[in-house]
Formats: sequence, structure tokens, C-alpha cells
Amino acid sequence: MAQFKRCDFSACDAPHPGRPKTVTTPETIDQIHELILEDRRISAKSIAEQLVISRERVGSIIHEDLDMRKLSAKWDPKCLNADQKRQRCQLSEQLLEFFRRDPNDFLSRLVTMDETWLYQYDPETKQQSMDWRHSGSPHPKNFRMQNPLEK
Repeated sequence: MAQFKRCDFSACDAPHPGRPKTVTTPETIDQIHELILEDRRISAKSIAEQLVISRERVGSIIHEDLDMRKLSAKWDPKCLNADQKRQRCQLSEQLLEFFRRDPNDFLSRLVTMDETWLYQYDPETKQQSMDWRHSGSPHPKNFRMQNPLEK
């Protein structure tokens, strides 16, 4: 209102007096980047406490200067190791051999049982699985057992 009374009709913001950005230095950016690389799950609050700077400034440095985002892990279906894959191939080959011997009597010779599914207990929440990644990096992955009959 005071500007209008002085006949200043400018719609542009004038530079504001205030504290300069003294925290955003190359040294601080490098320190934050090193802390993130040591522990990708570190929180911005923890970084701010360690470096004694504001949480907002840490967030600004991470997002604008380091171009990083915090991504949560994606769940993937069961991941088999090499031994499990080899074992499945051997069992499949055995079943195929049984079928080749006597295709007519194949199904009557199979013994079936009820299935018991044991699920992996994963106490980690989505928030806990988040870690810092550069933009364009793939999401981290978590594997868990899943019953293929449940969908």
C-alpha cells in the first residue's frame, strides 16, 4: 500500500534485505552427499542435526543441488538363487522323464498334498525402505515370498 501511495506501480519484486545463503557452499554440499552415500536411508532431519543447519536448507541442497529424491523399494515376486533354480530344473526333468515312461499312468502316480506357505516376515515399512537416489536411478527392490494362487 505504501508503494502505491508513492506512485510506485511496479509489479516486480525488489530485492529484499535479509540473511544471505551462507550455508549452501560446495563444502556443505559435499558433506551432505558423503553422509547420504554412507547411509542412503539417512533422514534430512538427521543430516541437519549433524551439520547444524536447518532442515529446509538440507532439503533444498538434496533436491536442487544434488538432484536426489527419496524412493521407496518396490516389491518384486520371489527371487530364486542359482541353487533354487537348479533344483527346480532337476525336478522338472524328473517329472518329464516319468511322463515319457508312461504317459497314460502319469497323473495317477503323482502324490499330491496340501500346500503350506510360509511368508517372510518383513518388519520394514514403506517409509523405512526409502533411500536417497539420483533422479533417473531405478527403484531399490525387495523380494518376498508370495503365494501365486492369491491375486
